[in-house]
Amino acid sequence: MASVSVSNLSLVFAFSLVLVAVLISYQQKLHLEKDIFYSIARAIIQLAVVGYLLKYLFKVNSFTLTTLMTFFIVVNAAWNANKRNPNHEKHFLDSLIALFVSTYLTLGVLLVVGGLKMTPSQIIPITGMIASNSMVAIGLCYRTMSQLFRDQRQQVLEKLALGAPMKLASMPILRESIKTAMQPTIDSAKTVGLVSLPGMMSGLIFAGVDPVHAIKYQILVTFMLLSTTSIGSIIAGYRSYKDYFNKELQLRD
Repeated sequence: MASVSVSNLSLVFAFSLVLVAVLISYQQKLHLEKDIFYSIARAIIQLAVVGYLLKYLFKVNSFTLTTLMTFFIVVNAAWNANKRNPNHEKHFLDSLIALFVSTYLTLGVLLVVGGLKMTPSQIIPITGMIASNSMVAIGLCYRTMSQLFRDQRQQVLEKLALGAPMKLASMPILRESIKTAMQPTIDSAKTVGLVSLPGMMSGLIFAGVDPVHAIKYQILVTFMLLSTTSIGSIIAGYRSYKDYFNKELQLRD
């Protein structure tokens, strides 16, 4: 098993890569220098805290603490997904239900079929992968839906005027929003192994695992991500499109 270690000195020298991004931002007058430094500082602090927390959780190996950690991940992902919804009538509960169902349903299937074991070292990282991908898909669904309701406002109003119910009038927008949310994951699945070697597979190979075994885990992850993004975007889409209508089933301004 290969030893994977990154020294503090290596991190200091690697920081020069960040300076490249800062230099590009400065030369091109993008005004992103403060955002870059802020994001880097926040990432270092967050990762350091999470690293020590995970070290403790792995050592304790408590079912209760592991479950609480996964719930914290889901709630945080739902909060961030909800922030990406441009609709002023949005509801946090929509995002929470979509993240909760998509994450725990996928986790449950993986546990039942034996793809995962109920240990903190497996459950917590996989929960993070599932919730983060579902979060991105849901956020993309929200933004697409908001844009389409603006672009196709007249078509929706005409359908409502002709007597179409709210769901039927919104169905083309709803389908396109869900499709757009799922497309990045589908495209990623098409190119995995040919264009990219994703994090799960690369991490296992770095750790010295046989590439053939690493591939099996990556196939499992691919199935997992397709499931969670589709479930999450469908639930979020079908719950959130109603927020564009008032109590009289009229399209909001």
